[in-house]
Amino acid sequence: MTQSVVVQVGQCGNQIGCCFWDLVLREHAAVNQKGIYDEAIGSFFRNVDTRVVGDSGNISRGKIGSLKARAVLIDMEEGVVNELLQGPLRDLFDGKQLITDKSGSGNNWAVGHKVFGSLYREQILEKLRKSAEHCDCLQSFFILHSMGGGTGSGLGTFLLKVLEDEFPEVFRFVTSVYPASEDDVITSPYNSILAMKELEEHADCVLPIDNQSLFDIISKIDLVVNSGKSGAVVKPESLVTSNDGALKRRHKKPFDAVNNIVANLLLNLTSSARFEGPLNMDLNEISMNLVPFPRLHFLVSSLTPLYTLADVNIPSRRLDQMFSDAFSKDHQLIQADPKHSLYLACALMVRGNVQISDLRRNIERLKPTLQFVSWNQDGWKTSLCSVPPVGHSHSLLALANNTCVKPTFIELRERFMRLYKKKAHLHHYVQVEGMEESCFAEALSSLSALIQDYHELDVTRNMPGHDVPRLSVAV
Repeated sequence: MTQSVVVQVGQCGNQIGCCFWDLVLREHAAVNQKGIYDEAIGSFFRNVDTRVVGDSGNISRGKIGSLKARAVLIDMEEGVVNELLQGPLRDLFDGKQLITDKSGSGNNWAVGHKVFGSLYREQILEKLRKSAEHCDCLQSFFILHSMGGGTGSGLGTFLLKVLEDEFPEVFRFVTSVYPASEDDVITSPYNSILAMKELEEHADCVLPIDNQSLFDIISKIDLVVNSGKSGAVVKPESLVTSNDGALKRRHKKPFDAVNNIVANLLLNLTSSARFEGPLNMDLNEISMNLVPFPRLHFLVSSLTPLYTLADVNIPSRRLDQMFSDAFSKDHQLIQADPKHSLYLACALMVRGNVQISDLRRNIERLKPTLQFVSWNQDGWKTSLCSVPPVGHSHSLLALANNTCVKPTFIELRERFMRLYKKKAHLHHYVQVEGMEESCFAEALSSLSALIQDYHELDVTRNMPGHDVPRLSVAV
């Protein structure tokens, strides 16, 4: 069994990580009734005393026993990490795997990347090495961060380069949360553009997620719960919705619900690594099969059915609808419409009571409605994990390498240019040692080249298939 290490950077990364570990523990407690430390648990946890963990209570939420998460927690403001260490999961994290500061990055990529990167490089490296030493077969690092703030964007992407240098053979999978257009951090376009260049150069796969799409999904779930037509009942302790249909703790912790959706994405993504199934997918196969060009490694994700995200009991819908929904723009975790854009490749990661024949039948049913590049018409990768999400019969995570990410990057560039043309707030960046204005020009050029690569692919959609050459983009 292979192992993975989760690296949580910044406020957003650590809050998502907290939701992820909570869900993983619930899942393993439901599957592993005897609470014995086994290979499935070992993929993301280590047992510090090597003895039997105990009854199932020891791997359930809040009663961790001897389990420690394979995680490194980093934040230049100590508030969120301290909150985790005082919460129900406090025993899950090894105090030696934490890095915090008190000053914060001031929503400035340059401070996170240049200042704290240089200051904490050796400490970060030491903790990454220690995490790797605890693994028998380290397969991947999962980096969780946001693009809009200073620590997540700056130190999070600095970390990528450290990982590439120190562990060049270990897969780097990044979950990046992009700010909404109405983001309250005025410098978020600068931070996002500067971080994009690092993601292009040093990540193996990036799952871009935008806050607006997450909030839209929460609204859709609320509508389902409150419609009165489906017989939907919210489960106790739901992380997303409350019985009145409003977001829980809306004023206290407004991002709890959206963080839970991202955590569910990771839960489904790692299910094959944690549990057996008739069609298991190795995580490295995602990069191998879905990334035909090195730089075009931004994968659009969707989760279905949506009600599984809200812990909602609802009468079962047709299985075929779950597959159809995965390609609908209403289920994407970024503002995108993959069905009307060009696919380079697609992965379907199914969990639960689904047969391989169901998978193949739905692929054949959907293929005529989707546009794939001419040289990869059969660019499907599939996995089937026998263990469904807790309390549900099945779920599906779809990952698509699709040109529909282009509008997200174009909008990001436009927001950047509105600030950059006025040189607004630029002095906060260039006064940081090692940061020059040319860094902005280079990042902008890099993003424009990426957009052009997607555009070159996109324009082939209306060409006769036999006339379309293999493109040499992003080599």
